[in-house]
Amino acid sequence: MAEDGDLPPPERKWRIPLFVFFEDARLVFKKDALGLEILQIALPAALALAADPIASLIDTVFIGRLGPVEIAAVGVSIAIFNQASKVTIFPLVSITTSFVAEEDTVERITGKVPNDEDLEKGSANNNEMKELMPDDVEIENLEKSSTTNSETKELMPDDNLIITAHKSPTATSNNPKKGKLKNERRHIPSASTALVIGAVLGLLQTIFLIFLAKPILGFMGVKSGSPMLKPAQRYLTVRSLGAPAVLLSLAMQGVFRGFKDTKTPLFATVAGDLTNIVLDAILIFPCRLGVSGAAIAHVLSQYLISLILLLKLMTKVDLLPPSIRDLQFSRFLKNGFLLLARVIAVTFCVTLAASMAARLGPTPMAAFQICLQVWMTSSLLADGLAVAGQAILACAFAAKDYEKATATASRVLQMSFVLGLGLAAFVGLGLQFGSGIFSKDENVINLIHIGIPFVAATQPINSLAFVFDGVNFGASDFAYSAYSMVLVAIVSIGSLFILSKTSGFVGIWLALTIYMGLRAFAGVGRMGTGTGPWRFLRGRSMPLEHEVP
Repeated sequence: MAEDGDLPPPERKWRIPLFVFFEDARLVFKKDALGLEILQIALPAALALAADPIASLIDTVFIGRLGPVEIAAVGVSIAIFNQASKVTIFPLVSITTSFVAEEDTVERITGKVPNDEDLEKGSANNNEMKELMPDDVEIENLEKSSTTNSETKELMPDDNLIITAHKSPTATSNNPKKGKLKNERRHIPSASTALVIGAVLGLLQTIFLIFLAKPILGFMGVKSGSPMLKPAQRYLTVRSLGAPAVLLSLAMQGVFRGFKDTKTPLFATVAGDLTNIVLDAILIFPCRLGVSGAAIAHVLSQYLISLILLLKLMTKVDLLPPSIRDLQFSRFLKNGFLLLARVIAVTFCVTLAASMAARLGPTPMAAFQICLQVWMTSSLLADGLAVAGQAILACAFAAKDYEKATATASRVLQMSFVLGLGLAAFVGLGLQFGSGIFSKDENVINLIHIGIPFVAATQPINSLAFVFDGVNFGASDFAYSAYSMVLVAIVSIGSLFILSKTSGFVGIWLALTIYMGLRAFAGVGRMGTGTGPWRFLRGRSMPLEHEVP
């Protein structure tokens, strides 16, 4: 091995894993194979993720015409419902995406459906890793092997070919295990498990929110004498009926993401949200149902989304496992509890911020709700990159393709920062000149303008934080994600109590800025130090065959 002084610069830089964030930064927008693969997954995912918050923004516009009390009441109810949904579904969606991607990769490599033990040990080896690389030479080698032609095409990063990756191989192989019809439904244990858990959690959430609506609203600062109580309770109760549909649809979206298919969830989400908007316009005003009409519209749209996804998924996956033992409850629960702790920490921070705003009165709560919706809607665009990063990284780690894992993580993080800068300018100008769309109350508009610097300036930080989540989940680094978020939440909750009391509305946004900054820092700390699943970064200067994962 050459002396350190003889190593070329491109290899010396990997002595410090932190430099991974700057790898080929000038090529961030290069339309190479990796860039196209990321965009093919990220763009539909971003549009699907943004569609629901955009529909919520339109809800806010409709309800805002009813008055500041109604919009504040609905704002509290939406915060409760969304945070309850995140507690129950976010761990499930994140785990499902990674597990489905891993199972799909291992099955294509080995030709068999992996079990829990196979996945825990990592059934893919370094030679099989090369089969997943979209390289012409590797494709030729694959065509000469016992792998079928259709399986070879599944590994190429092309729109049409990615879709075929979800189908079983054609009966062109002499191997009876692979002699399945092309359109035959596949058996993916994680998909069936996710739907069972999602349905159960949805029913539990409905029961929980309906019977405890009033106490929860009281905890959020909407007391018995508040004018917000009745409309808030009415909206929350009706919308809770849609919880099973919400959780099932999100669980199915996790399955499609694992297949790197983000177009199907986009189609279903857009269809549902357009239905929601049309029903809003009919039920809120002509039918005079007010906030109840908005809730009914949302519930019906969610059941439509679930129906579309279920019908499509049934053509791709055999959702009825041969036996109960094929379901992977133990694997889901093992990692699910870790992410549950994480999402509770996240939920408590955002919910506490909304509660602090509600305690300031209807006007500050209305302004906070509008700013929060814009903040989350714009930031969630970065989640499209997070989804792409998670799906590609899960496949790369399952195949032990560490070169692709490193390149993917670097690229999606660089893209997220550039996206954040663009969102900062767009959100800042949009809110400055368009705040009147959400409310005609001058006091509400004045508070919105106070919140604009925080909502806009934090966009790059938010983008990085969301994409780091996807990177960690793709590496199955669930434990670190959980523990680091708990520590972030402790600091953020303390800052919320202190700053909200001393600085009111401004203090709440200062605390939320601290919260997102710490989330991004936690992600930098993991990869930047080359620890956990990223420890191979510290040996990047060594030849690939000498790497110790």
